[in-house]
Amino acid sequence: MPIYAYQCESCGHAKDVLQKISADPLSTCPACGAESFKKQLTAAGFQLKGTGWYNTDFRNGSAPAPAAGAAAAAAPAAAEAAAPVGPCGQPCAAACQA
Repeated sequence: MPIYAYQCESCGHAKDVLQKISADPLSTCPACGAESFKKQLTAAGFQLKGTGWYNTDFRNGSAPAPAAGAAAAAAPAAAEAAAPVGPCGQPCAAACQA
């Protein structure tokens, strides 16, 4: 169902309305009661209903697990980061730390 934006020409009250395409446009302002409530020209807005539709790409809000290749590529980098760093700034063995 589309979401339409309305604005009153008398008092300036604005409201978004979830409305069927076949429904007649609203004309009475809910704030002041004037017959000057007009539909605004805006970008299309719609709401997905029913099973199988989610607000995001992922059902539980988390990203999918990374591919095995990405995890394998990250493992050597993590091992290098964990190695001790010597005075020269390069990773070195425990013997050079003495």
